[in-house]
Amino acid sequence: MIDVALDRRPFSDSAGHLLDALQKRRGEGYVAWHSISNFYYMAAPKKGTPGAKDFIRDLLRFVNVSPAGTKDVLYAIHLAMADFEDALQCAAAVACHADVIATRNFRDYRNSPVPARGPQAVLNALGD
Repeated sequence: MIDVALDRRPFSDSAGHLLDALQKRRGEGYVAWHSISNFYYMAAPKKGTPGAKDFIRDLLRFVNVSPAGTKDVLYAIHLAMADFEDALQCAAAVACHADVIATRNFRDYRNSPVPARGPQAVLNALGD
């Protein structure tokens, strides 16, 4: 979502197509709770506070926030992953029973309990 909101070329193309597919209900999308704040603090300086909040509001019309709580953070702590934020992403994916994590950073998810794939690979799996 950051690539789309900040129009990071060439990455924004496949990420945008994936968001379009989710908006058309070709799949069910989730975002981790903590990703909303991470996104906001990265996007607000470039899009402005209203622009960043508008993007989040629009996104949440067709993407759900993964349920998370104490047990999910404790689960993330025990994952064998170098980056704790990535482990939190995995815990969020497990909490919402995700089949895949869509990310450009899929190499850091080698030890993930949920497979990570690039946006184009996820699109291909959806039949696009």
